[in-house]
Amino acid sequence: MSTHVSLADHTTLRIGGPADKFLEVGTEDDLITAVRDADAAGEPVLLLSGGSNVVIGDDGFRGTVIKVATSGIRVDADMCSGATVHIAAGEDWDGVVQRAIAEEWSGLESMSGIPGLTGSTPVQNVGAYGHEVAETIASVRVWDRTDNQVRTMFAADCGFSYRNSRFKADPSRYVVLEVAFQLKLGDLSAPVGYAELARVLDVEPGSRAPMTDVREAVLGLRRGKGMVLDPVDHDTWSAGSFFTNPILDTPAEVPAGAPQWPQADGRVKTSAAWLIEHAGVSKGFTIGNAGVSTKHTLALTNRGQATAKELLTLATHVRTQVQQSFDIRLVNEPVLVNCSF
Repeated sequence: MSTHVSLADHTTLRIGGPADKFLEVGTEDDLITAVRDADAAGEPVLLLSGGSNVVIGDDGFRGTVIKVATSGIRVDADMCSGATVHIAAGEDWDGVVQRAIAEEWSGLESMSGIPGLTGSTPVQNVGAYGHEVAETIASVRVWDRTDNQVRTMFAADCGFSYRNSRFKADPSRYVVLEVAFQLKLGDLSAPVGYAELARVLDVEPGSRAPMTDVREAVLGLRRGKGMVLDPVDHDTWSAGSFFTNPILDTPAEVPAGAPQWPQADGRVKTSAAWLIEHAGVSKGFTIGNAGVSTKHTLALTNRGQATAKELLTLATHVRTQVQQSFDIRLVNEPVLVNCSF
């Protein structure tokens, strides 16, 4: 265990003060033990899973930060039921997607290039280009910090919704240990429902394409938006999309000209990026050392030496402009640790 470790070195934003204690764990047993010991001592715990969807305050974290580095993939596959793939929480997510394509496990390809670890995917119900992990997750095995036991939670019990889950709603209770995905076998992708991706692939929306083609197309789109990590490109020094796309009660609430996507419950989703741009916040706008990406308005970036205070001042400005222009309040997607706006 180390002390006074800079958390900026462990996040994609490269922002964050020091941790009182910092521990990296490589096995499931060590992960459970570390959390259980900290809980028994009454110490606050921060689980760090890749650092790609978090903003940590400039004062850091007063407690124990546990960096998840567990590994292991187990596969059960047959032509009738497909592949059930059990993946340790510490496995690199994009590495999992690459292996799925190589092994012809279909269903994850549209989520290529997303940084972070597999254990974070059910927490945030990670998704991109028309698909989300809730569509393929069979179960999630967790350490229940309240009941002090390992539990397996099937998908129906996970409370999945747009960028949300039971795990995100109750972050102090569950530690994700392993995620099981149920994937179809074959070299074709899941149906391509996202119009921009279908256009790049030159296929009709709803049709399938070779998974290798889908991956390359997705990576190309993400690079164009600064959403593939690159240490020399400050547009990628971000936490990904900073705001979720708002879901409104009725189509009448969607501003004229804004994109809209009907939801199964009768509500309608619109584009946070469109709202930001049309509220007068342009790509490249900066406050101090924090700036809106020059490639995509949904990414708030560290231009080199930004502080959490500068980044959240920028986030406040963006949210205020949208609220004043459209009476819609944007909601942050990254988890905020020891900071707020």
